[in-house]
Parts: sequence; structure tokens; C-alpha cells
Amino acid sequence: MDLLTVSEVTKNYAGHTALDNVSLSVRQGSVYGLLGPNGAGKTTLIRIINHITAPDSGSVVFDGHPLTQADVAQIGYLPEERGLYKKMKVGDQAVFFARLKGLSKADATRALKEWFDRFEIGSWWNRKVEELSKGMAQKVQFIVTVLHNPKLLIFDEPFSGFDPINANLLRDEILRLRDNGSTIIFSTHNMASVEEICDDITLINNGRNILTGNVDEIRRDFSRGRYSIDFEGDSSRLASALEPVISTFSLSEAPRGRQRMDIVVRDGVDARSVIGIANETSRLAAFNETMASMNDIFINAVSKQK
Repeated sequence: MDLLTVSEVTKNYAGHTALDNVSLSVRQGSVYGLLGPNGAGKTTLIRIINHITAPDSGSVVFDGHPLTQADVAQIGYLPEERGLYKKMKVGDQAVFFARLKGLSKADATRALKEWFDRFEIGSWWNRKVEELSKGMAQKVQFIVTVLHNPKLLIFDEPFSGFDPINANLLRDEILRLRDNGSTIIFSTHNMASVEEICDDITLINNGRNILTGNVDEIRRDFSRGRYSIDFEGDSSRLASALEPVISTFSLSEAPRGRQRMDIVVRDGVDARSVIGIANETSRLAAFNETMASMNDIFINAVSKQK
């Protein structure tokens, strides 16, 4: 079942088309990656979903009905541009934001203290916001975003500014929220995190949807014809012999002092013929299919649209 459906949405600003007939569907209980280069239209789409602005045409359906202002109470939004009141105490400010979302002071304080302990910032409850590091401030804003258990969570570059340990903590919390039934839209440029946590994606460029689907299926589709060859011998001789049947290759080190050549074969070329060439021109140690990374897919898809 889809919690959110965006159908043929278009938005123009003073002659500039920010979104051009964009459609997508976000499954309930999934993490949906919203990807695209800067200026692609992601932020405009997020603002429309948050009812901050309205589309010029098209529709947005939320939980089975046309999106209304009242639905915003069921959406938690963590924007890329963070903002806390620096002179307030951390706990007071978190309670203030929680009460704006409908929680009583007692319920907000109890839930916030649990989250603060989980994120290891409980000792900062009575400190001023201006004393927080950027990462700690982002933890507070993440907590406030999810505290009221909204049906839809939207995170815009949530890992920005986090060190690897805290990025892993946040990733685990996002996955835990999903496993507990939350539906999440995840906007990012970090393709490694897309592979780790996203179930489905939409890639937007120049206001248009240029790629949509399940992450695993997309990676498999883009991986057709991709192989790695572990070998011993003259890499130039192997590359020259393979030139008629491959479109690209790259070299790196492999275990046990061997070399590795990652290749993309031309359409219609059978893997067995590639193995035969490699056997004739090198000491072949291993031949494996490889999965395209989301980073490669992102670059390939955006480059094709230029």
C-alpha cells in the first residue's frame, strides 16, 4: 500500500520549471530515496509534500486522500538548513517543539529523555544550544522530528556533519523507525547510504524524473555486462586483447599480488568469450560478475540527460 502518491506534478517559478510532470509512489513502511544533483527540484518537491507551496498542476495523495494542510501534523520534516534558538536550554527547546506538535509537557519530557539517553546527550539537557557541537545539535533536531511518531518522515541530508560513528547511529535509528512501521523519504547526495538504507528511489534531474524503482533491481539492471578479472601477467596485453569486446575497463590491485581489471562488455558479448580471451593472454585467477554502485548509476543517468 502506498502512503504517498505524487502524480504528474509541475511547478514553475518566474519562467523556470522546477518540476516537470514528476510522479512517484512511496510504499508504506519503506525508506524512499529522493536523489538528484543540486538544483534538480528535490527541495521544491519536498516543499509541496509539506504543503509549504502548491503545485501548478498535478496532485499529491496522502494516506488515501488529497493532501491537505491538516496532514502536515502527520509529517515530520528535518530540513537540510538546520535551526535552533541558541540562547535556550536544549531540553526546554526540545519540549517547546514537541508541544507544538501536540504532545503534553509531561509526555514530551518523558519521551525526549528516553531519546536523549539513546543518543547519549542526556547530560546536555540543561545546557544552552549555543554550547552544542553541530553534530549534537543535529541529534536534537532529529529527535524532535521523529518524536510525535508521524506517518511520514522526510530527512534532507540527515548525515551532513556527522562523524562515521554518529552517522552509523543515525542510520540504525532510521532503519529501526522503518522496521517499526514508519515511512521515510530520504533526500541525499550520499550514494553509499542509499545502498545501505533505501528500498526504492527516484532520481530527479532538471525537474524531471529520470529513474525510478527498487534499489536492488536498478543495481542489477545497471550491472549487466559488468565483470571483474583477477589475473597475473601483462595488463596492457590483456586490455589490448579485450578491446574489441569491452567498452570500458579500470585496473586495481587484487589479493595475493595479482591485478584486477573491472570491465563492461559490449552488448551481445558472451561472458565465455571474455574468459577465453583472458585465459589466452594472462594467468586467469578469478572471473566474477560485479554490481554497479549507486554512485556509478547516478553519474551515468545524469550524464545521459545532458
